[in-house]
Amino acid sequence: MITKNKKICFSEKGKVEFTETAFNEKIEKPTEAIFRNLYSQVSAGTELACLEGLEDWFPLPGTPGYTAVGEMIEKGAAVSHQTGKLYLTFGPHAQYFKIDTSDRWKGVCVPVPDHLPGDIASFAHLADIAMTAIRVSDIQLGDWVAVTGMGPIGILAAQLAQLQGAWVIGIDINESRLELAKKSGVKHVVNPSKNPREEIMRLTEGKGVHTCIEASGLAETAEKAMKYIAQYGEMILLGTPRHAYHTDLTGFLRDIHLFYPSITIKGALEFIFPTHHTEFVKHSKERDCAILMNLLKEERLNVKPFYTHKANPEKAPEIYHGLRTKKDEYIGIVFDWTQIQ
Repeated sequence: MITKNKKICFSEKGKVEFTETAFNEKIEKPTEAIFRNLYSQVSAGTELACLEGLEDWFPLPGTPGYTAVGEMIEKGAAVSHQTGKLYLTFGPHAQYFKIDTSDRWKGVCVPVPDHLPGDIASFAHLADIAMTAIRVSDIQLGDWVAVTGMGPIGILAAQLAQLQGAWVIGIDINESRLELAKKSGVKHVVNPSKNPREEIMRLTEGKGVHTCIEASGLAETAEKAMKYIAQYGEMILLGTPRHAYHTDLTGFLRDIHLFYPSITIKGALEFIFPTHHTEFVKHSKERDCAILMNLLKEERLNVKPFYTHKANPEKAPEIYHGLRTKKDEYIGIVFDWTQIQ
């Protein structure tokens, strides 16, 4: 019987702790399941925003994390999955956790394919976030696509756009991130400190990109990217803007309104699609996570170049400090709960 639970806690703004608490969770609804966590993935942008108190939906103190690969150890009568198997869930950074598999926001529970390591499977949620940009876009075979922000989600979006048949340009001001993008298979990279429009126009033979996926969440980057999008092109807002940026919107709005370039802007929050798959929908988070885990298994998605840390959860304070202060070194982070007794 489980009585204790170890977990990561954001105890107050800027403070990370590894704690032990009582585990009192029981199956109370037929759609609930309890898991023993093996690996949980860090989503750096969102979790650092939570740590700084920037997300209203995450009150402090709280346990962060929304990607966990765990073994189902107990379930309600309505849960069709088997205990003893591994599942990708949207669970937290905790040794044990309970989810309601019918929940709109946290109910994802997708079997991990055989022969796919659990820590690699945990990258499927980041890939699913990136996949949203592909799903909402009009990317077609032979299109040029720019992706701004070569963090894990940006690199995954670039890889997925290439799988869609596009020619992709990865953009980041950080040369080490561009190197990671190239090692991950992104064919073209551009540093925006070196006249990005000129280089992008050279690559696209003066036409510009059909689609720009803005993955950095920086409003200034989105504004500047409008200048190298082709006529009737589109910008996909994948990264969440969180910081104030003061500018004159007139030029930005004219790029949308006028015949040239007449750019369309689309939001790509991951929950734009249903969580659960039914016969009435084509795309869902469950279906996409299953697809993405198979792509990871077949190594058609490559996370190894930016998978920088598999960490004991007890080192969480050190890991989050690194994410805040050593962004070139701490990129793809997985907490390994198999190291916790």
